Formats: sequence, C-alpha cells, structure tokens
Amino acid sequence: MTAGSARAESAAGATAAPHRLVAARRAFDSIPAETWDALVDATLYATPFSRHCVQRAWWDAYGATAHDQTLVVVDEAAPDEIAGIAPLMHRHELEPGDVAARTTIRHQAGLALRPVPASATAVFFGASYHADYATVLAAPADVAAVCEAVVEALAAEEPSRWDMVDLRRLRSGDPAADALTASFEWVAPKACWSVTREQEDVCPVLTLPAGADFEAFLDTLDKKERHEIRRKIRRAEATGEVRLERSPDPLRDLDSFVELHQKRWGEEGLFPATEGGAASRRFFGRLFEECAQSGLVDLSFLTVGGRRIAAGVTFDDGRAVYYYNAGVEPDARELSPGVVMVALYIQRAIEQGRTRIDFMRGNESYKYEWGAVGEPIGRLLVQRTAPAEVR
Repeated sequence: MTAGSARAESAAGATAAPHRLVAARRAFDSIPAETWDALVDATLYATPFSRHCVQRAWWDAYGATAHDQTLVVVDEAAPDEIAGIAPLMHRHELEPGDVAARTTIRHQAGLALRPVPASATAVFFGASYHADYATVLAAPADVAAVCEAVVEALAAEEPSRWDMVDLRRLRSGDPAADALTASFEWVAPKACWSVTREQEDVCPVLTLPAGADFEAFLDTLDKKERHEIRRKIRRAEATGEVRLERSPDPLRDLDSFVELHQKRWGEEGLFPATEGGAASRRFFGRLFEECAQSGLVDLSFLTVGGRRIAAGVTFDDGRAVYYYNAGVEPDARELSPGVVMVALYIQRAIEQGRTRIDFMRGNESYKYEWGAVGEPIGRLLVQRTAPAEVR
C-alpha cells in the first residue's frame, strides 16, 4: 500500500484526524531510485523524463550549471513516507556559460513567451533544459495537496532566493499544472507575485489504430502521403535488406550515433567540438548506462544492405514510444533514411502493442505527415513584483 492510498483510507474514516502535507528540500542523491520511481509509477502524467535514471543522467552531465532544489513532500504525521516529489533546480535564466554550451530552454519558433531578464534567479523543473515533459510526482489523490505544499515551501523562502519560478514542459491536461496554478494564484496577492500560464510549444503525437497492422495503419493516412511512404520503402528495399536493429551495447555504439547525428546537423547538432558538445555526449552516455538495460532507452540503427544509414534514440514506457533524437547519413539521401526509419519504428511499435508514437517537442511538418496531432505543452511563470504591479 502506498502512502497516498493509506492517507486516502484514513481520510475516509469517520474518526480520522486530518493530516497536513509539508515540503522540504532534500538532495536528489539522497532519494533512493526505487522510492522515486514508485512515485513515477503512481503519477498520472509522468513520462520517461521523470524517471530517476533520466534525472540522474542529467545531473551527472549538467549539474555544474544548476543547484539542486528537489522538494520532498511528506505527511507531518508520517515523515518517513514520501507523498510527493517536486524535481526542481535553481539557476539563473541564463548562466555565463550557457551561450557557449548552447544550454537554453527552446520553445516553438514564432511563439512569443513572456520575456524575463537573463540575470533573473529562477526555479525550474530539474532537467527541463533537455527534457520534453515535466511534472510533480504524486498519486492522483495527493496531487492537489502535494502541489499546495510545494508552493508553501517556495513562498517561505527568502525573497533573495529566487526572482521567479519558471516551470516548463507541463503537458496539457496534467492535474499538477492546474493544482500548481491554483496554489500560486492563492498566494500571489499577499506575496506580491504575478502568475502567468501560457503555451510553450507543441508535441505532435500519433495515436495508433487499435488492432491494425502496419499496412492498415498506412491506409489511414492521406492518399498522397501513403503513396510516398510506400514508394520510399520499396526503393530502399530494392537496394538491400532493410532492418531497424537495436544496439546490444548502446554505450559502445555512442560514437556511431554521434557521428550520424553530426553528419546530419553539423554545428547545429548536439555534439559540436565545444563544452556543450562534451556535455551532450556525457548526457547520452549516462542515459545509455543508467536506462538502457531496463529497456526505457533504446538506440537503434537503420541498415540497408548491412550499411548503417540512420540512428534513432527512443524512450519506451510500455505504452508509448517517444522519438527523442536521430541522425542520418547524408550520402544515403536517395534512400530516404528518415522516412524509412520512422516507418520501421511505427511497425515495431504496432507489433509490440504500443498505442502512441510521441514525436515530442517541435512542430516540424514531417511529424504531421504521419498523422500526428499536436498536443500543447505549457509554461507556468511566477514572478516577484512590486505591490503596485499586482492586479
């Protein structure tokens, strides 16, 4: 029985005394992975980015650019039982080394977000610079109380501690987003805060038709798109056997992935010969070390006639496949490696009973050609203001 369910049963009793949840800082390193992931499993809108191993990989790669501000929420009457976790970090909106390292929180091009000073000291979700989704970890029955405790803890901090709370990557429909907003707005008049909620980006998601094989899925697409996909797959097959092969040792194959990624993206990619490129390599290396064995993270290569022409890194939570990053061989452009690789990922997902392909953040047109529908992700921004500015 979880702490949340125990409290729910207690609350249902006629003579049960009300319990109060409180939040306090606790170092990420001090929280056991199994405790963390048990809350992830209980959290309705959690994704692989919330997993302990992904957060661990981020802190190992980028921890020098942020301070740990993880908040753990417990019941005052049972302080050893964790009811919720807010994976938070503390840093400036723009650190001195961010430009060289390309450490920025990107959002949808052309979408104007409320501007904030680069020098502002802010509280973010942990790993939010490199994660496409984030949330507060709590069982559904505890979400409102956990978020209220988190806001109370942030409100109790010295004003010099932070200028703003800048929470990104909140999924549409996530009850934690609504609960955080309500709690911040309740405190805002007294604390002289302004609270802004806005769309940050969009994540196109493909819902796979139940019971359909790959050919039946293709039949759901626009006639022109369906024809082009089949034509490109046939052209690749005419060159040699087409396979999407899982790497048995992603860490060993990291260099091959980096090479294909850089061939596609060059200096705009994740791995330039800079401090930022080195940090990205550490991040992916730690992802493969920490998360690949469980199957949460996968590195696969597209081969045609035994030749590697593309590579993809995906997450898989047993329900959805998250298409995180990729690289292709430009010299194989005539084989349409990007289209063929996505086709094989979809085919694999259908065969394994997955219901969604999440293309994640970014409104690139190719995602919609597969029938994906954009799902917004949001930003919750809390800023300290002068009393006269509060409306």
